[in-house]
Amino acid sequence: MSTPNTFGRRGTALPSIPKGDVLGTYETYLEAQKIVDRLSKADFDVAKLSIVGNDLKTVERVTGKLTWGRAAFAGAASGAWLGLFFGLVFLIFSTGAPQAIGFVAAAALIGAGFGVIFGLATYGFQRGRRDFTSTHQVLASNYQIIIDPLLTAKAQQTLQEHPTA
Repeated sequence: MSTPNTFGRRGTALPSIPKGDVLGTYETYLEAQKIVDRLSKADFDVAKLSIVGNDLKTVERVTGKLTWGRAAFAGAASGAWLGLFFGLVFLIFSTGAPQAIGFVAAAALIGAGFGVIFGLATYGFQRGRRDFTSTHQVLASNYQIIIDPLLTAKAQQTLQEHPTA
């Protein structure tokens, strides 16, 4: 009897780290991507390649101070987008186009209003603990191209024959 995996299907493999030879190690993802692109343009079977990021780190870049005004503006913007989305969905399924266009605008405004309320409430509850805005990234220290060992020599030869432009 087989044990079902996390997703409830038998016989499907869980994601795993690719095995094989290291074709090259690069400091940035863009460098590794360019190598794979070169191989692709030379008609190499790139389906046998993987780009693996090593030594992952979470980087949070602080972008500014969070104020009541910024919290209100961010809430209004996200609420307006949500209202616009629902208004456009309504427009698609409605029969009266002139009235529906007004409904789209009203939905965006109502969404912006609720967004302001929720943005200010959230900021008020967090006040003093997180008074800044930031972005999050997951970055790798280096990137390796992993290849099937049977294709390593062919890939190296292809890269020598097809230098960068």
